[in-house]
Amino acid sequence: MNNYESIIIFYPDTEEDVRNSVIERLNDIIETNGEILEVNDWGDRKFAYEIEYHNHGFYNYTKFNADPSIIEEYGRIARIQESVLRYMVVKIED
Repeated sequence: MNNYESIIIFYPDTEEDVRNSVIERLNDIIETNGEILEVNDWGDRKFAYEIEYHNHGFYNYTKFNADPSIIEEYGRIARIQESVLRYMVVKIED
C-alpha cells in the first residue's frame, strides 16, 4: 500500500450536506482496500486566480493509505460529481 494525500475543492454554492455525501462516497472507495489516516475540512478559501469564474471554494483534505488500483476509481468518481470544482491526489514518498 502507498501513502496518498487528496484535496477536493467544491463549488462555493455547494451545500454542506452535498459536500459531506461526496466526501463519504469517496472515503468509502478508499476504505474498500485502504485506510483513512486524516480528514480535515479546510472550509471556504480564496483562490489565487479565478477558476471557472469563481474566486473561492470549499476545500477538503484527506490523507490515506491505499492500494494504487483505488486511485483510478477515486478519480473517476470525483470527476463525475457536479459539486466538485477540482481534485488532486498525490502520492507521498516515505
